[in-house]
Amino acid sequence: MAVPIAILDCDLLLYGRGHRTLDRFKLEDVTDEYLVSMYGFPRHFIYYLVDLLGASLSRPTQRSRAISPETQILAALGFYTSGSFQTRMGDAIGISQASMSRCVANVTEALVERASQFIHFPDDEVSVQHLKDDFYGLAGMPGVLGLVDCNHVAIKAPSAEDLSYVNRKGLHSLNCLMVCDARGMLLSAETHWPGSLQDCAVLQQSALRNQFEAGMHKDGWLLGDSSFFLRTWLMTPLHIPETPAECRYNMAHSATHNVIERTFRTIRSHFRCLDGSKGTLQYSPEKASHIILACCVLHNISLEHGLDVWSSQTMGQMEQPEEEYEHMESLDSEADRVRQELLLTHFS
Repeated sequence: MAVPIAILDCDLLLYGRGHRTLDRFKLEDVTDEYLVSMYGFPRHFIYYLVDLLGASLSRPTQRSRAISPETQILAALGFYTSGSFQTRMGDAIGISQASMSRCVANVTEALVERASQFIHFPDDEVSVQHLKDDFYGLAGMPGVLGLVDCNHVAIKAPSAEDLSYVNRKGLHSLNCLMVCDARGMLLSAETHWPGSLQDCAVLQQSALRNQFEAGMHKDGWLLGDSSFFLRTWLMTPLHIPETPAECRYNMAHSATHNVIERTFRTIRSHFRCLDGSKGTLQYSPEKASHIILACCVLHNISLEHGLDVWSSQTMGQMEQPEEEYEHMESLDSEADRVRQELLLTHFS
């Protein structure tokens, strides 16, 4: 009786039972230029990831043909930076498309497990002061601890009945709340919020807000755009600046906050699985959220290793849902007082 081809292991079809590992591809056999063109990163960076993630990717398995950590990482990087499980990518490293998918899942979870190691606010006074100094050097805005904004990433519809992920453009997305420093290093990343939530609602429910409300980050504030409400720890632009001081404040605010917009463009450019050019992320919201967070971790590791992520070719910005905001700044009188003091002290 014929055996349906669908039940056969793809790697078995390609390599037979004699192969115990699928590591035909050797990093030392190719140039850095090839690695960057195919996988988005140079050799030394990939070796670092092998050292960092190797233990997690070498978990005991009942399978006789375990895929090496190096190959798993190459497969995942190929997907993150191209947004595709193209056959040529699998052929290059000697694995099937099905194995490519498993590798992406394994590497993604290993990176997510280490997110707090690479994405966090500085916790010592010297580092916090350096953070503020770097921001002040951009446009003269004092006391800034980070730039906050939201960014939508398109995902497949989880189900016909679940409308919580439908944003104002009628597209399914995750609304990701992020904070970065003056270099574009991410200090916070919450990637799981449904696309139907407006930015201000995401922040209101976020762990980030809880941290600042609890006073974990004192003597400074975040900068956010008009999609957020003014808080004592969150300075927003004035809706209608009327005085020279208010205009100078808004100009400094805009010039500084532009860094996070540039950071979003850089991340989408480098990790094309997030930019929408290859379609939506074909995963559940939870798995898509983990892929986004894994890319954020890689973005920060890139910066730590001195890779010039700013120079990567930026693609057109993914269209963001337009939102209407009701300006309610005067409802928080203490926050208004803090901003007025900032205007008088530094911009008058």
